[in-house]
Amino acid sequence: MRVTTRRIASAGATMAIAVTGLLLGAGATPAFAATSCYASSCSGLNPANTTCANDARTVDTSVLGVELRYSPSCRAAWARRSAGMNGVGDTISIHSTGGEVRSVYVPSNASGPFYTAMVNDANVQSYACDEEDNNGGHACSTQY
Repeated sequence: MRVTTRRIASAGATMAIAVTGLLLGAGATPAFAATSCYASSCSGLNPANTTCANDARTVDTSVLGVELRYSPSCRAAWARRSAGMNGVGDTISIHSTGGEVRSVYVPSNASGPFYTAMVNDANVQSYACDEEDNNGGHACSTQY
């Protein structure tokens, strides 16, 4: 009887460890996690509030330092100006050849980074621009 009790206890402990591992693993984010939006459903959303920022990359930068950011998993794009860049009073914007435009004003009392809402980048191209407030300059990235 004693051997049977020990086997049951051992099996129970093994089962408890396995269940705990499953429960703890359920909260982990796998590399292939589903995106929170895709293509047109990303339009107008803040990239920081979605999973799109997880795989985003800078595909080009304008001569004024505005980056064109692109997320392949979301098929969405946005413009970003990193912290420390000049440009107080500038407006950065993202444009798509599908006609979407999103922009953000860079205020004088903030340090950034600054970025626009996203645009759909599926089956279209996008580009990021900077409109300088202090001297009327204008520069855009290449289309991607």
